[in-house]
Amino acid sequence: MTHDRPTPASPPIRPRHRTGLPIWAVLGLALLSVPRIFAHDLGIDAGPVPAILTIGPLAVWILVALRARVPSPVLTLLVVGAVYGLALGIVHNLLWDQVFGDDEPVLGELDADLAEVPLRVAAFVSSLFTGIAVGVSCGLVASAIRAVSARVRG
Repeated sequence: MTHDRPTPASPPIRPRHRTGLPIWAVLGLALLSVPRIFAHDLGIDAGPVPAILTIGPLAVWILVALRARVPSPVLTLLVVGAVYGLALGIVHNLLWDQVFGDDEPVLGELDADLAEVPLRVAAFVSSLFTGIAVGVSCGLVASAIRAVSARVRG
């Protein structure tokens, strides 16, 4: 006869997110790039600040992907880049009037008021693709660094 003794409850197994990072980390990494968007759109282009705001967050993305040993740096940073692209599109649209003022872009012979919506949509889609491209590029750099460091360690 066996006695069924209660076993201590094991902690629930949390499935890993496919990116290898929690959602808050993905959002946080993407949001690191938001100050650069504002600086660019508001014309703050003097000195080393724009370079720091551009390169710094991307270096952090790569370092976090390497340090966290994510399963696929390309996938992880593609997702981070997509979130960054969403932020890029949102900020560009929020600052549209400050950027263009009275010199709004035109779309052929279309009236400026009619052209604004398709131009804003195009800017948003372009921003999303830009973010994805930046994320994939950073993911490829992280993957290359991982491969080289693994080869060096032997």
